[in-house]
Parts: sequence; structure tokens; C-alpha cells
Amino acid sequence: MAEAIAADRATTLTEIRESLRAGQRSLADWQGGPLAVSAVPGAGKSTGMAAGAAIAIVRHELNAKRQLVLVTFTRSAAANLKAKVQRHLRSLQYPLNSFVVYTLHGLALTIATRNPDLSGISLDTLTLLTPTQNNRLIRTCVERWLAENPDRYQRLIEGRQFDGEETERLRRQSTLRTEILPSLATTVIHEAKSSGMPPAELAQLAASVTRTLTDDVEDYDVLTVAAGLYEQYQTLLSQRHLIDYDDMILSALRVLADDEARRFWQNRVFAVFEDEAQDSSPLQTQLLETLARDAEDATAPLNLVRVGDPNQAINSTFTPADPVFFNQFCDRAQHQNRLVVMDQAGRSSGVIMAAANTMLTWVNQSGLAGTVAPFRSQAIQPVPVDDPQPDANPAPIGGGVEFYRPPTVMETVRLLAQRSLALHTENPTLSQAILVREHRQGRFINQLLHDPETLGVDLLSTGLQIYDVGEQERQTHVPSEMLTILQFIERPHSPDRLKSLLRVFVDRQRIASQDLNLLAKQPEQFMYPGPLDSPPTTEAAQQARRLCTGLLRSRFELPPYHLIPFAGLTLGYNQSELATADKLAARLSQQNREDNTLRAMIQTLQEIVGSERFEAVDTEDRDDRYTRRGQLTILTMHKAKGLDWDVVFLPFLHERTIPGNLWVPQQQTFLGDFSLPEVARAQIRAHTHAESTPAPIPDLLTAWQQAKNLKTAEEFRLLYVAMTRAKRLLWMSAAHSAPFTWSNPDNLSDLPPCPALPTVMSYLAETRSRQPR
Repeated sequence: MAEAIAADRATTLTEIRESLRAGQRSLADWQGGPLAVSAVPGAGKSTGMAAGAAIAIVRHELNAKRQLVLVTFTRSAAANLKAKVQRHLRSLQYPLNSFVVYTLHGLALTIATRNPDLSGISLDTLTLLTPTQNNRLIRTCVERWLAENPDRYQRLIEGRQFDGEETERLRRQSTLRTEILPSLATTVIHEAKSSGMPPAELAQLAASVTRTLTDDVEDYDVLTVAAGLYEQYQTLLSQRHLIDYDDMILSALRVLADDEARRFWQNRVFAVFEDEAQDSSPLQTQLLETLARDAEDATAPLNLVRVGDPNQAINSTFTPADPVFFNQFCDRAQHQNRLVVMDQAGRSSGVIMAAANTMLTWVNQSGLAGTVAPFRSQAIQPVPVDDPQPDANPAPIGGGVEFYRPPTVMETVRLLAQRSLALHTENPTLSQAILVREHRQGRFINQLLHDPETLGVDLLSTGLQIYDVGEQERQTHVPSEMLTILQFIERPHSPDRLKSLLRVFVDRQRIASQDLNLLAKQPEQFMYPGPLDSPPTTEAAQQARRLCTGLLRSRFELPPYHLIPFAGLTLGYNQSELATADKLAARLSQQNREDNTLRAMIQTLQEIVGSERFEAVDTEDRDDRYTRRGQLTILTMHKAKGLDWDVVFLPFLHERTIPGNLWVPQQQTFLGDFSLPEVARAQIRAHTHAESTPAPIPDLLTAWQQAKNLKTAEEFRLLYVAMTRAKRLLWMSAAHSAPFTWSNPDNLSDLPPCPALPTVMSYLAETRSRQPR
């Protein structure tokens, strides 16, 4: 019996390997040691990793006491990877307890809570910081820093061109307290902490920064300010018995610093396979490398396989992850002949891959992102004709790539809808998606698609399902928006609460984007100006005043349980959002039956928002709802990563959007034409990105330029990700006239297209002209 199982297992192992492409087989053939796999979009990274993991488990006879650890970035990706490995192991008749799959934070938390005496983390005494709690904590640490650093605060208030006028002082104070300093704290704390840099070390780093002092630019000693905010944050975490996500990684590393604990974990871990390695931070990489070492011989090669695509690194402008770290790992592996480039991809038709390759090459040569190329030089190649996996490199629809320059954004949506309707009519099983750069663009498109009289195209009666991901996600913000409104109604004289309400109005497009500090600095004069006060003059400010005073009247004209539905109508909620608001109102009414007051409603809402009970997470969600056949999905480019559709529409590809420009809001320019959070981020990264000898920390203006280069590079990588989601048709457009900012879609300007697109279209036109007719 055992011999028959062994023979069947050997046959199945061969079949699994033969089902893989050449690049994927490098994972199946792994015998040990470090391995870097740099894969292109559509190369089948997860498929190759799952097969390679199953083969390694069987080959090395792993079990519950000696396991293979697989790590990926998100819970849904971890669930998908786990299911694939289990499917292979079942076909091999091998125990399923021979491997585990974690997210990086899940792995760290497992190690930390297993050894609470070493990690200092026990979930019985400590609580994980929620996003809402984090926002309040940041505000508190800013207020404490202001109280302890009045001289630095005054220096920031004076900024440039300050004449001492009291109204301007109040405006600058509001901007610093509610915008600039909270953003600086959030950015730097996450950036420094995830790199293993405590506040004291950040303060030392600040001392090495070259100062910029000119007539036009004053150096505000940004990192010193940031280090002070960071120190306040850490003190508050300790006092309130809270931990954040970075603490999980740090606490796991504290455990592994102990010799006995480290040997225990290293003896349990045979090897580590990491997917989406381009999204790892330095501390996360250190954690995986520690686990992948031999328990007895620290000099032995790491049993670490890292798979990723640095060209799909699209999180570095809002997380500490940066493709430089995975690129450095690949370069080291290449010197050891341990680098595999998985460049054959079967997802897209050849013309779509050629368009993406052309864009990549042009961007690297353009110098638009500075001296460091945004992309690793690796072109997507088609698979051979005898590819073992079905439906590889499908035939294109039409020319495969289409580009349009309609006169307006309205005409853009009309052309898009007409093309989508024609495609659906011809083949109702096609999957289609519209990928946008920001949520407001998606909302604009969705509103037009649901207004066939204005658009002139009726998709709703054809059977084509329209699924707006942003609309579904907006419903999860209903509790926090209601909390903001009720807090304003309770204390309308508070500048902070008025400004929070106005920001909700802007986000919901109830008022145009404007300097909210001007409106919020003196709430009473803004909402109820007296004979000597200057009332709001702009139409946008007058609309904001009408909305605010309407909400205040509702407190006296409506019972408390009617405030929530009325607030929903004020924000212009759609039917689904109003239903969510009604459900929330019913819950508040039931929960506060004995004390149906405004204060009790606010306390209950704070509990709901703080515990995120309205935002349940489905760990088994495999994103199927985004890619259903016969459906047109609207979602952002960031959320589209890892997904694909037969047809992908990319509207509004303007230079102002991609690559865009790292701009400073008008209300913050009193400090200078730069952003303090982005300057601090660039200065920290100059230190953390250095592979061996410490790099000099750039001065303020140099750091600002580096921040702009980082932003440009990431925007082009985001476009690359969006283009490579398409399998059979990539439809792109850039209207001649488009909104200068999507917070006000009626403010149209003449905007040029993304600078990479003319080169892409010229290449395709030249290629098509050489083809036989």
C-alpha cells in the first residue's frame, strides 16, 4: 500500500511540475537556499508558489513540527494561496498540517503572543489600536507637543510673510493643529517605526540634516519636530496600554532576539516563501530572514524564497514599503546566481503586453522621476505556443489597444458606455472594468451611467450589471460621518468640529474644495454673522453656511432619532446609504431606549466607530465579485492589483493625474512651497535606503525634490498595473477638457494627456503599419 501511494505521489509530483511554465518551474525545482523571483504581471506568481510549496513539502517530508511558512500581503491573498496549496497536497495524499500561511502581521502577532514575557505583548492587557483611536491619539500627541514646544510652534506660525494680523494667526494655527502636524506625525511615526528607528534615533538623525536657510526658504528642523511628535505618541501608547501594527513586528523581533526562543521558532520553520515581496518593509524583511536561518549555524544560507514584482510596487507613497528593498535583494541574489526572472505571462494578448513594455521603457529613459529609474528592466514576454496552461495570451478584441481624445469628460463616459454596450451585446460573458485614479472619478462615471437621459446611452436595460466598488465602500463610512455631524450639532462653536464637518461636505461633494480654515476659525461669525462681521462671499462658502445652519436647526425641530436620516439627506446619500443610515438610527434608538439623548447617541456612535462593527472583514473573500462575467466593475487602480478582466477602460489619463505633481494646498503655503510630511519621509528614506554606508541626509529642498520623484515613479507604476489588468482589450482616453480637480468636476480646463501615452500609441501605430494587410 505504501509503495502504491509513493508511486502515485511521484506521478502526481511530475504532473504538477509539468503543468508549470519555465519560470514557474524554478520554484518547483527549489532545493534550498535563498532564491529571488522577479515576476512580470500575469506570470502566475501565486500559481508557481503554490505548486513549488507543495513539491517542497513532499520532497523534504515536512510535518506539523517542521513546517513550510508561506507569507503574503493581505488576508484574501493568504486565503487564496492556502487553498491552492491544500488542493495540491490533497492530490498528493499528503497531510495538510505540513505548512502554514500568514500575513506578515499575522505571523508577527503569532510569535509575539506565544512569548508574551519576551515580546511585552499580551492581548489580555493590551489592545490593538483602531484607525479611529489612532486619529484621536495623533491629535492628542500634537496638542501635547504644542504645549511643550511653544517656541517651535511660534516659528511655524510665523512661517513666511506673516504680518501679525490676528485673523491670519488663527488660520495658521488651525492649519498646523488639524492638518500639517497630524499628517507629519502619522507619516513619520509609521515610516520610522517600521524601519526600527525609535524617537531618540530619529532625533539623532535630525542633527545630521544639512540646514537650508535662505531669504526664500527657512528650514524648520522638520525631523526634530517629527521626533518630538513621535516621542509623545509612544508615551501615549504606553500610558493607554495600546499597540499598533508596527509594534507587532517589533515585538516579534524582540522574541527572536532571545537565543532560546529563536532556536524554537527556527527549528519549527523549514523555509519561508514570501509572495508580493515588493511590498515588505525593512523590519518585515528582517523578521522573515531571521526565521529562515538555520537554528544551529547562523552562517548557513537562508532558506528564503521571495517572489514579487518591483514594477508593481504601488504602496510606497502611503506605506513604508518601497521597491528598492526587493530590488536590493534581487541584486544580491543575482551575484549568487540565485535570481530568476519570471518574464513569460499568459494573461494578456501580445499587443497589450507590447503597450505596457513600451510605456515602461519610455518612462525609464525619460528622466521624469529623477536619476533612479522607476521600473526594473524586465519586459513581459508571451508564453510559447505549447504552454501547458489554458487560454494563454488570448486573441485581442479589435486592435487590442484603443486610445481616444474626446472633447470633454462627459463625452469620454459616453464613448466608454457605447463601447461597453457594443462589447456586451456581441459577447455577454465578457468581464469588463473601469479603472480610475481616485474615487471621485468613479462616482462621476457611475452617476452618468445611471442617468441614461443625460448620457444618451442606456446600459441599465441591457442586462449588463454595473458594480461600483466605491459606492459599496462608502456605505462603511456612514457611522463615522454621522458621528462627525452629531458632534458638530452638540458643539457648533468648536472650530475643530466645524472643520471636520466641512471636510465631510467636501468629500461628499456637497461643497466645493476650499480653504476650510478660513471658514472654521470663528464658527459663530461664519454661521451667524453680526452687523460688524463679514459674511461669506463666495458661493461655495455660502453653500457651506446653509448646510451647517440647516443641521443646527434640525436639533430643535426634530427628535433625536430623526437626526440620522436627516443628516443622510443633507449629505446627499443614495438609496443604499440611506438604508444604512436608517439601520444605524434604529440601532441607536434601541440601544439608547432608556436615555434617548444626543449625548447618549454620540457615545454609542463612538463605540461603534471605534470597534469598527460596521466594517466586518471577510477573510475568505477572493474578490470574485469584482470580476464576474457580464459585469462592468468600477474601481480604483490601486484596488485592481491582482485582478484581471477581458476588457479594461482607463479614462481621464491626463498629465495632471498621472504622473501628476506633488502639490501643496494653498492654505499650507505659508510655510513654503513644500510639504513637511513629504520632506520628512524623503529624509528618512535617504537613511533607510542606504544598503551599506549611511547616506547623507538631504536638506529640505533636496528632500522635497526627491519626494516629488518618488511620487512620479509610483504613479507610472500604477499606470503599468492598470494597463496589465486587461486580457483582450485595453481602452484608454484623455479628454481635451477635464476638471482641474475632481473635487469640483464642473471646473474644466484644457489638460494634456499623460506624457507616456503618445509614445505608446506611436509605437502601436508603427507596428500595425508594418503588418501585412
